[in-house]
Amino acid sequence: MAGLTAAAVAAVAFLAYQASANAPADVSAEPRPTTSAPAAPATNGPQQPPKDPLAVPANSGSGARVVYALAERRVWLVDEKGQATHTFSVMPSTVHPVPGAYTVTSRSGSVRGSDGVQIEHVVRFTTVEDVAIGFSAAVDGSLPTPDPERKTGGIRMKRADGEAMWTFASIGAKVVVVA
Repeated sequence: MAGLTAAAVAAVAFLAYQASANAPADVSAEPRPTTSAPAAPATNGPQQPPKDPLAVPANSGSGARVVYALAERRVWLVDEKGQATHTFSVMPSTVHPVPGAYTVTSRSGSVRGSDGVQIEHVVRFTTVEDVAIGFSAAVDGSLPTPDPERKTGGIRMKRADGEAMWTFASIGAKVVVVA
């Protein structure tokens, strides 16, 4: 047992020697993290301000409408003055609407989605490849990535966002889909 202990002590001493041999003579010579903000990178032109999440896409029409940006996976609820009253991210379905203007054609308070999940605040606005496309919120609050092997049309949102959509988008409300 004494032999094992001696071997372990020798191994630790050797590793400590290696570590000290590779350390700088003055530890204070190492760069230290700073608390100031990093310098802004040099640019060749004017910088773009950060994008305002409430900024409604410019190519989305006018008046009261729901705007769904496919690439951004974001929805805006826009009032008559063209101001966003609510915006939120969504999880798109596997079947997508083409960019264009639509109207809300049907609504359901609570149903089972095409993926088998219990959903609420369903607001449908078109059909693509025989799949109804609309906004909804899962009752369990989940936002799973849809199975790419299944044709689904539910554009999922959080429950609170679903309530806002339900209140805003009645039958006949305008829905604008942008790329």
